[in-house]
Amino acid sequence: MSTVGDPTNLRPLRDLPDAVRQRLVEWASQALDAATPTEIPSTLTRFARFAPAKRAKLAAAALIAALQSDPAFRSFVAGRAAQPTTDATGAIDAAGQDPIGAAARAVLLRLPEQDDLLAAAVTVSQRSDDRARVGQLEKQLRALTGRLERAEADLRTATARAAEPGSSDQESELKRRLREQGSRIRELQQRIDTERATAEAELARVSAERDRAAAEIDVWRERMAAAEARADAASQNVQRLRESAGDRRAASDRRLELLLGALEGAASGLRREWDLVGGGPLPGDVVAAGLPQRSGDAARTSDPSRLAAWAAMPGVHVIVDGYNVTKTGYPELSLSEQRDRLVRTLAAFAARTSAEMTVVFDGAAVAAARPAGRGIRVLFSPPGVIADEVIRDLVRAEPVGRALIVVSSDREVVDRAAADGARTAASAALLAVLGG
Repeated sequence: MSTVGDPTNLRPLRDLPDAVRQRLVEWASQALDAATPTEIPSTLTRFARFAPAKRAKLAAAALIAALQSDPAFRSFVAGRAAQPTTDATGAIDAAGQDPIGAAARAVLLRLPEQDDLLAAAVTVSQRSDDRARVGQLEKQLRALTGRLERAEADLRTATARAAEPGSSDQESELKRRLREQGSRIRELQQRIDTERATAEAELARVSAERDRAAAEIDVWRERMAAAEARADAASQNVQRLRESAGDRRAASDRRLELLLGALEGAASGLRREWDLVGGGPLPGDVVAAGLPQRSGDAARTSDPSRLAAWAAMPGVHVIVDGYNVTKTGYPELSLSEQRDRLVRTLAAFAARTSAEMTVVFDGAAVAAARPAGRGIRVLFSPPGVIADEVIRDLVRAEPVGRALIVVSSDREVVDRAAADGARTAASAALLAVLGG
């Protein structure tokens, strides 16, 4: 069964031709008899107990609105419409025999040929109207013919009495009426002939358009079938290529694995043959030990570019005095907003530099949740402990020789960090690097 999509993508049913809209109302009305209580929209519950004909008459607007806005009800009606049904006259409604039913079904199922079918339904509806008008004219013709026959009978009666004195005036009146009736009959016959010719021409045109549309639909269906066949063939080719590529990749990986195993065995054999002994200082450490120690000023900076270069060093750990930086950069914000902003910008900085990043806040008066920062460590000092002491413990916990950067403008924090071997940078330098 075809499903019905989003109602915003459905053609507005109130704009459909009257005959197609009426057919949808009849189908929806009949479908309510077969629907379970859970399948009946709430707007149609009070009409469910009506007979289908009465329901279609009194609830037409509600039925159309339900078809437009309720996808489940429209799908239910579409499922019933996809099978041959009987119309209001009891005749079988089969595709190709009832253009109005075919158009209504195409709208419900959103078939690609619905525009052509709607055009054909409009033409058929107009043709039906023309036939009804021709029938009315023929009825009028029969009435006028009867009147003419009665007038002729009156004329014959009047002719029989023509020999009687005083009958000439009545005979003249009857002849006048007879001429008038004859003129009206001729005019009506001409109108009937014209209407019949017009209806026949329109019928021929519609039949030709319907045949052309059917031929085009068949062509498009053949094209679609061919496209589906090509798509299936392409999918099978892709699958075969993937399987073949997977086999080749597995074979290549196995060859590389064997080669690496051979290289590892050769390296291990060379170590054993040469009796290599690990350990000892690295050459760079030997050279560095012979250099004079740098002065304290060389490990301190307020230059943003120098701080950025330090932060790009491999394995560096950046420790930030949180409130010292935020109160330097954006003291107008609340403490919570200061923390969130700093953590957010430090997380981006850490992502750019791959540096280990730790920010420490005084936590004595903080009851809020810890701000989230991807790839960044956020610490709050415990009660009775200030952030300066946590920063000092972080610096002393690091191994000697690791690159450490402490960011603060607090003189005591800077001096302690420098004494423990860490590089230090001013809060203003970090704010410039962060862009805030």
